[in-house]
Amino acid sequence: MKKQLLAAACLLLCSQFSAGQVYPGQIDSTFLPQPSPHYDPELAFDFCIDEQAWKDQSGMRAAFGSTDRLYFRKEVPTAHENDLRPSYTATAWRGERVNAQLLVWSADALEQVRVIAPDLRSAEGNVIPSERISCELVRYVLSNYPYGDKTAVCGESPYKSGFLMPDRFETLERFDLPAQSTRPVWMRVDVPQGTHPGTYTGQVEIRAKGQSPLRLALTITVQDQLLPAPKEWAFRLDLWQNPWAVAWYNHVEPWSAEHMTLLRQHLKHYADAGGTYITTYGVHSPWSDNSYMIEGGMIEWIKKADGNWDFDYTIFDKYVELAMECGIDEAITLYTPIPWGFRHRYKEEATGDYIFANWAPGSEEFKRMWNTFLTDFKFHLEAKGWLDITYIGINENPMEETLAAIETVRAHDKCWRITYAGNWHKELDGLLDDYSYLYGNEPTQEEQKARSAAGHTSTVYVCCNPPIPNNFVFSPPIEGRWISWYIMARGYDGFLRWAYDAWPADADRDARHGSWAAGDCYLVYPGGKSCIRFEKMREGIVDFEKVRILREQAARSNSPQAQELIKQLDQHLSIYPEEKAFDAYKIAADVREGNRLIRELSELLAK
Repeated sequence: MKKQLLAAACLLLCSQFSAGQVYPGQIDSTFLPQPSPHYDPELAFDFCIDEQAWKDQSGMRAAFGSTDRLYFRKEVPTAHENDLRPSYTATAWRGERVNAQLLVWSADALEQVRVIAPDLRSAEGNVIPSERISCELVRYVLSNYPYGDKTAVCGESPYKSGFLMPDRFETLERFDLPAQSTRPVWMRVDVPQGTHPGTYTGQVEIRAKGQSPLRLALTITVQDQLLPAPKEWAFRLDLWQNPWAVAWYNHVEPWSAEHMTLLRQHLKHYADAGGTYITTYGVHSPWSDNSYMIEGGMIEWIKKADGNWDFDYTIFDKYVELAMECGIDEAITLYTPIPWGFRHRYKEEATGDYIFANWAPGSEEFKRMWNTFLTDFKFHLEAKGWLDITYIGINENPMEETLAAIETVRAHDKCWRITYAGNWHKELDGLLDDYSYLYGNEPTQEEQKARSAAGHTSTVYVCCNPPIPNNFVFSPPIEGRWISWYIMARGYDGFLRWAYDAWPADADRDARHGSWAAGDCYLVYPGGKSCIRFEKMREGIVDFEKVRILREQAARSNSPQAQELIKQLDQHLSIYPEEKAFDAYKIAADVREGNRLIRELSELLAK
């Protein structure tokens, strides 16, 4: 009988659990994340599509690959037009950066792989020291489109699978290589400005535990031409920044001393690429909360108890001053008179509450409030000495609203500069000091020439569209460099992109955010880390600067040969606006041809 009672009690207890007894704080099991035993720096769920290729790849293998394309973690690297080789040769100016991509792969598991950079020496005994050569591990991140996809849209990806793409740099000391896998290593040689012209060579050594060392030859020919420091570049680079993302990702209080220290490191890459514009926000969350970590307002609008208004510029001043300390000091853009949804936030002094109001451009309330703000803002900028470099920024808004906002700003004071990012509209042309056109929605060549002649600046931008060319993690890297050649061909002044750092939830490993194409939201990674996409964009900017300098030199030269090479360069540039197919190998060949002409001009005009 006791046994029967015990069995019944157990049955009752079990029935209570199975019936779903609820406890305080309980979470349904279907929502529970599966904990990992340790942190994985990258996802590793990809599979090989060519197992047979690994059969003859035992032992450690290494070669230089192309920086213009990507190599996949579970695939054996393959050559295209002999771009997988045991040596790498490049030509550079003094002060230029040379990028190379080294690949290590094996059918076997390897331990403690390390890459040892040498001093590069010339026959004359001059040296580019190994301290000027950095080697960084390339990590793979998750994409929602496969490599080279040309159908990406500003909406849901049609692909249900994910795809791993090599992109993020990580400090390299040594790494383990799983069996049947490939690891890219990105090499950067920063040629000192004081380097003597000549040919410099050295052997890059690859070592692993229990393996014979491999050596790859690295040769750099330094021409007698000087690339100025990035701060002196003419190219106008506008990568929109979100400093709140840096605070959130690092778990520090926004605008604290810790946050400011992190921002100094974070802005280094932007400054090092010649960053021109400081992104600031005059309103809270101007883009309708579409970022994972929203952009806060840098200027607090305060409605006083007596009905008057105050404006607190503490955060605005902190960020602008910091960016200027980092070398970004040519332009400040304040976003925006037209926040999405017309939503403005202000603090009510009497209650301490935040109030959200919709002030539509053209309304009397909009005119009154923005006139009040602009009067105070102008006074503040004059006191700081920043008025002449500040732009009021408007972004992708319907024509009626855009014109109404511009009219309000212009009517307030003729001192204001206005920048707009969006499709080309002839009726906006004379109203904008700075115009950034969405790629594919641009002025005619004649319209652009007239704009330049009037002293206005113009840039081009890409965002979640067009699908090509772009800077997504699945874009062939050459597209990032090609864009600057297109900018040269069209007579533009630079490039704009949202965004520099609008990181999603797990930016280090997963480049997707919402329905946008992977990588659309950012070009650098947390921790001050660069990536393949950023470095290829920077290469194109350097090409732009070299062509600008060579044109100036050729204009002062009496050499018929130099004039002929400039003519050939202009003929070459004419192919870029005609590009439609964006075959990665073809556009890479076009950029190589452009750089051949740069090398010839550099050599000729250095004499």
